[in-house]
Amino acid sequence: MPRDARWNALLELLAQHGRVEVEDAAASLNVSAATIRRDLDQLAEQQMLTRTRGGAVAHGVSYELPLRYKTARHAPEKQRIGRAVADLVAVGEVVGLTGGTTVTEVARALSVRADIAGDTVAGTGLRPALTVVTNALNIANELVIRPQIKIVVTGGVARPQSYELTGPLASGVLEEIILDVAVLGVNALDTTRGAYVHHEGEARINRLLAERAQRVVVAADSSKIGKRAFARVCDLPQIDVLVTDTGITPEAAARFGEAGVTVVTV
Repeated sequence: MPRDARWNALLELLAQHGRVEVEDAAASLNVSAATIRRDLDQLAEQQMLTRTRGGAVAHGVSYELPLRYKTARHAPEKQRIGRAVADLVAVGEVVGLTGGTTVTEVARALSVRADIAGDTVAGTGLRPALTVVTNALNIANELVIRPQIKIVVTGGVARPQSYELTGPLASGVLEEIILDVAVLGVNALDTTRGAYVHHEGEARINRLLAERAQRVVVAADSSKIGKRAFARVCDLPQIDVLVTDTGITPEAAARFGEAGVTVVTV
């Protein structure tokens, strides 16, 4: 197994259990204990975990994987969700995008949609095929090369874990605009209390995006459903549509429906 794959697997174990033991990880990944010890030492040097006797523990109670380690998690589901959410956006609309791997797939799907990518009015002074407002540096970086898409990036302080901009500068921009649709990426979606993320600063920006939008779409794979994270973004009644994969349970889908959320599974 390549090193990057091992590191991703080790960080997954930490995210799920809060700790990892060398012998258990070696057996699970089919590598030697010496390899796991070396991997844990290197991840500790990057401040990704804390080494303990015989293993490692995660930093803090609510552990957040940096975005670069999340890209392989539930990738096919996220790509399907991304395409489905992109189909809900009309040409000419103003779209707010948060950060996160699933919303990144939404941005990618929008950028290659035929009626957006092939729009001929870009650069003529007419309305762009799409306007995207985002606080995610990675999404802005991917879309800025698309002349048919107007990119508006909030100011703010960048978080290295998610590449998202937060703080008063980001809030100031969002308070001055109106969105047709906000697409929210979340870390958890409770079936009664609403959407959550790990970081309170990101929660504030996500909440503002939702408040400034005519409709709110949450893009989340089913592993996020039925869970809570540290900071709440919004209540369920503020969400118009949830796009997720077929792993969602019928019970969870029914609860969202009772709260007025339209559930789309792909």
